[in-house]
Amino acid sequence: MRTAEIDRNTLETQIFVSINLDGTGERTFEAGLPFLEHMLDQVARHGLIDLVVRAKGDLEIDAHHTVEDIGITLGQAVKDAVGEKKGIRRYGHAYVPLDEALSRVVIDFSGRPGLEYNVEFAQTIVGDFDVQLFQEFFQGFVNHAQVTLHIDNLRGNNAHHQIETVFKAFGRALRMAVEADPRMSDVTPSTKGTL
Repeated sequence: MRTAEIDRNTLETQIFVSINLDGTGERTFEAGLPFLEHMLDQVARHGLIDLVVRAKGDLEIDAHHTVEDIGITLGQAVKDAVGEKKGIRRYGHAYVPLDEALSRVVIDFSGRPGLEYNVEFAQTIVGDFDVQLFQEFFQGFVNHAQVTLHIDNLRGNNAHHQIETVFKAFGRALRMAVEADPRMSDVTPSTKGTL
């Protein structure tokens, strides 16, 4: 079982993440941010990843620290759960539509953190959630998972639809990248021999 549990505690947030990359999409969220929890739900369901996220943060200030730190902690958990990366596909990609919105996400477990984030939201707020914080979430994730991640919202005029397509595509791309490649068995998927 490729699992990990991470506790990350700072003066601003206390985050716990548990992950099973070979799960069925079971999930539990207690973050105090319903819209972010809705997006994490997409990752678990579409990635077939069992995911628990519990977070307490300085939401009285705003959601920035909590959202970013959940991304960081999720990245740490994914990195730990993947381990040496032997036998995985390494690369994953997905296109996901939702009504008028369409997004593409491509991920590489390269060991090199990098984020290309091209999302121009039709609205800046969904409910009371500042959707610009999702870039902070993904930046925290890539820095700590040590992956290269390209996120492109190709079209959309509803911010909820736009970000939901991103998170669904992220879950599906992540699932593809960490899947076992039967033709690679116990080999590290790199011409360098290491990732």
